[in-house]
Amino acid sequence: MRILLSFLFLSLALAGRASAEPTDSVKTDTIDPNKPVFTTIMEVPITSIKNQNRSGTCWDYSTLAFFEAELLKSKNKEYDLSEVFVTNKNYMDRAIMKVRMHGDAQFSQGGSAYDVLYVLKTYGICPEDAMALPGAMIGDTLNNFNEFFDVMTPYVDAVAKTSAKKLTPAWRSGLQGIIDAYLGKVPENFKYEGKTYTPLEFANSLGLNWDDYYSFTSYTHHPFYTEFPLEIQDNWRQATSWNVTMDELASIIDYALDKGYTIAWGGDVSDDGFTRDGLAMLVDVKAVQDNEGSDMAKWLKLTAGERKKKLQKLGVNVPELTPSQEKRQEEYDNWELTDDHGMLIYGKAKDQNGRIYYMVKNSWGKTGEYKGIWYMSKNFIVGKAMDILVNKNGVPREILKKLRVKN
Repeated sequence: MRILLSFLFLSLALAGRASAEPTDSVKTDTIDPNKPVFTTIMEVPITSIKNQNRSGTCWDYSTLAFFEAELLKSKNKEYDLSEVFVTNKNYMDRAIMKVRMHGDAQFSQGGSAYDVLYVLKTYGICPEDAMALPGAMIGDTLNNFNEFFDVMTPYVDAVAKTSAKKLTPAWRSGLQGIIDAYLGKVPENFKYEGKTYTPLEFANSLGLNWDDYYSFTSYTHHPFYTEFPLEIQDNWRQATSWNVTMDELASIIDYALDKGYTIAWGGDVSDDGFTRDGLAMLVDVKAVQDNEGSDMAKWLKLTAGERKKKLQKLGVNVPELTPSQEKRQEEYDNWELTDDHGMLIYGKAKDQNGRIYYMVKNSWGKTGEYKGIWYMSKNFIVGKAMDILVNKNGVPREILKKLRVKN
């Protein structure tokens, strides 16, 4: 019996060893050296991931996420502010602007970080549950602006191009009715934690100083250290941004994060290097072509999907360009650098190769490899930024001095 048991134990041990060796070998062979392995360097607390769904409201979601993070820092308290409050007020204002311009202005779903700041200062804000939730007015659980804008846009166009000699107030009431039907009415007052507020009273109770928030950009067609309204269609309020060098723009982002502040980032995500799976790189297409043994003509014949697949396959080993001031300006002037999307920068990380990334909160729900978070390389963030919004206390003093702004 003892001999038999010894034989059985020996047989099991040998079998276990035999089965373990190929398994380890398979694991080693299947490790993808291109797959990102991120190590977090630092991160600032943020509120939960939201979903803008089928609405062009990234500017709204990203900027309210920015102010929610400001409140986490200043009050150590989590707020869920209402995105539909902002869109209700902003779309009415934008329609009024188009009518005032007799139609010679754009009316669209888009907007800017300043639009949110303006609404907070001028009209106030309410918590998420003080208004109809996104999508609730159309029997959904999330926004879908397709029908909404199909109804609203012709209405605004008709008023803006009317042959009438004089407009009556009726058009504004009619448009507000459309907006309220799809988004819900803005409350005159509401209760929050047992106290009644108007939206403006609630915004003021948050304790944020709206004058503490500065927008920055970086272009050479205006002098550095001056303010100018960025020439993009969604900057319809003509809000100004401070113009700094590209290197200073990068230093503001790093300094703000180090001081515990987030950054509202607006920029271009139409580039091939921005994936839908949570990664963004400033791809050096020529280097990729050289590695693939192909030329530009062959690369351009590929569909956008095929190009993205090739880049995704390379993962963190995609060769990157180094952004430059001259390239940023050239792409802006040639319409290559466009105002596509707003997101929230809240942390830094590095991959297994030591490359630095910013951790960025998106507003597409918990999608992608990282459940709603994007890892965007420093080169991409700086090279593709249109503008940023940041608390002035997150700006290096030497830069503020150049702007002649009091700390």
